[in-house]
Amino acid sequence: MWQALVDRIMYEWLALSPESQLNQAANFFIYDVIKIWFLLISIIFVVTFARSYVDANRVRTWLQGKSEFVGNILAACFGIITPFCSCSAIPLFLGFLQARIPLGVTFSFLISAPLNNEVAIALLLGLFGWKVAGLYVALGLTVAILGGFVIGRLKMERYVIINVEPMEGELDPGEIEKRPLGERASEAWQGTVEIFRKVYLYVMLGVGVGAFIHGYIPADLIANWAGPGNPFAVPIAVLLGVPMYSNAAGVLPLISVLTAKGMQIGSALAFMMAVTALSLPEAIILKQILHARLIALFFGIVSIGIVVVGYVFNFFLS
Repeated sequence: MWQALVDRIMYEWLALSPESQLNQAANFFIYDVIKIWFLLISIIFVVTFARSYVDANRVRTWLQGKSEFVGNILAACFGIITPFCSCSAIPLFLGFLQARIPLGVTFSFLISAPLNNEVAIALLLGLFGWKVAGLYVALGLTVAILGGFVIGRLKMERYVIINVEPMEGELDPGEIEKRPLGERASEAWQGTVEIFRKVYLYVMLGVGVGAFIHGYIPADLIANWAGPGNPFAVPIAVLLGVPMYSNAAGVLPLISVLTAKGMQIGSALAFMMAVTALSLPEAIILKQILHARLIALFFGIVSIGIVVVGYVFNFFLS
C-alpha cells in the first residue's frame, strides 16, 4: 500500500522519471522511512504496554532463586523486552551485579538486550519476514545464553573491579501495582513516543545511507565483497561492525539494502549483530566496571558466536 502511494505521488502526480538514480533513491528513502516508523510505533507500543505488568525488582529476585543455566535462559529472554542499545543496557547490568546475580547470568542479559529487543524484532519482521526474524531471535538468544554460561563457568568474578554492594529494600517480590488499563495505555504511549524520539533520526540516517547504496552503488561491488563467493565474508563483516556504534533502528535499513544488492543474509546480519551488541563506546563504559581481560573475553566470545550465527544463516537461507 505505502509503496503504491509513494510511486503514485512521485511518478504520476509529480511526473518524475522512475529511471533516474536520484528519484529511485528518494523513492526508497520515503517508502522505507514511512514503513519503519509505522512498525516502530506499533510494535514498541504493544511491548511497552506489556512491560507495564513486569516488575524489574521481582525479575531480579526470581533470577536469584534459579540455577545458573536457567538464570542464563531467563536473563536472555528478559533482554527481549528491554529496548536498549549496548551502552544503555549497562545500568541494568550493573543492577544485576548489585543484586548478587551470578556474573554469567548478568552477561546473558547484556548480550541479549541490544540483540533481541522489540525494535530489532519489529524491523526484521517487516523487512525480511517471520522466518528470518524467528531464526534471528532463536540464534540471538542462543548466543546470549551460551556466552553468559561460558563466562560464568570461567569464574571471572575477580575481574569485576567495582565494589558491588548488595541492594537493600529493592528485592522483595511484592505484588505488581494494579493500575487502570487506560493509565497503562497512556504511559505506554508516552514511553513509545520517548523511544521513538531517540531512534527516529537513526532510522532516517540508516535509510539515507541505504537509499544512496540502492540508487548509486552497483550490486556487483557488494556481491563480490560479501557474496557467496567469499568464504571469509562473515568474519570480515563482524570485524567491520565492532568499531561502529548504532542500534537496530539505525543499522537494519542498511542491512535490507545490502542484502538486496547481493550481500548474503548471514553476513549482513552478522555485521548488524556486531554493531548493536559490541561497540567501542560500550567497552569504554564497561572499563569502569570490569577488568580489560573480562571485557576482552566478553567481546571474543560474543564475536565467535556472531560469526557462527552468520554462517548458519548463510547455510540455511542461501
